Amino acid sequence: MSTLAERLGHRPDARLLIITAHDLGASHAANSGVYQALREGLATSASLMVPPPWAREAAKSYRGEDVGVQLTLNAEFDLYRWGPVTHAPSLVDGDGGFPRTPDELWDHADLDEVRRECRTQIERAIVWGFDVSHLDSHLGAMHMRPEFFDVYLDLAVEFRLPVRLPGPTVERTAGFPLRRLAEEEGILFPDHLVVVGSGGVGSRKAIEKALFDLEPGVTEVYVHPAADGPELRAHAPDWARRVDDLHLVTHDHEMRTLIERTGSTLVSYRLLRDAQRAG
Repeated sequence: MSTLAERLGHRPDARLLIITAHDLGASHAANSGVYQALREGLATSASLMVPPPWAREAAKSYRGEDVGVQLTLNAEFDLYRWGPVTHAPSLVDGDGGFPRTPDELWDHADLDEVRRECRTQIERAIVWGFDVSHLDSHLGAMHMRPEFFDVYLDLAVEFRLPVRLPGPTVERTAGFPLRRLAEEEGILFPDHLVVVGSGGVGSRKAIEKALFDLEPGVTEVYVHPAADGPELRAHAPDWARRVDDLHLVTHDHEMRTLIERTGSTLVSYRLLRDAQRAG
């Protein structure tokens, strides 16, 4: 069988790199940072969170960039809350927002409500004008339980979209063969995923190491770029890491030089989507 790199039109030993900017729509600071990373920096894809109140601004500012939907069933911040876009009582915690952690979600969520909510998030992004390129899962909530992963995979098949999947180590923790299940449905996903710093945010060291060790195939690394300011500092305890991510992919010339030295080629999720639909 052809490798993923070959399906994207490259040699089988090519090193292809997706740099994804996460949390578009989460805040005004995130919107500014993500679009700057896409338009002026090294980011090649982004993922949109539909439920937060700043998602509509993200849609207004969209210019056709490569944007997927980060299916969102959690709201992790203590002081900044958002909830479902559908009527979904089982997806709401005691203060009216999504549960803060995936464990809380898994304990109480009704799967029919999960499916309806996630489908609606994708449909809303499409209605807003996004040319959706892939699916992702906020905090990995759709990856680590087979019943939630079934929903995730069904929606990828329904909308004919590639997905972001964790690597083999996380797959072993989950306890079921999520990568093989995706392959059997004809769903594409990057060969390798670089897991970044604590809490999934703060990417510099992990990305630098990954670039030195870059393997053949498609590797995804991710950042959470956000513009510094009172709004970001008020709601995000990890604001400094998010600001550093923005600097890393937009202003750090060593990052660009390091990518060039590896001989890697920057690609986007849209290429995976087109290859999947052509296949």
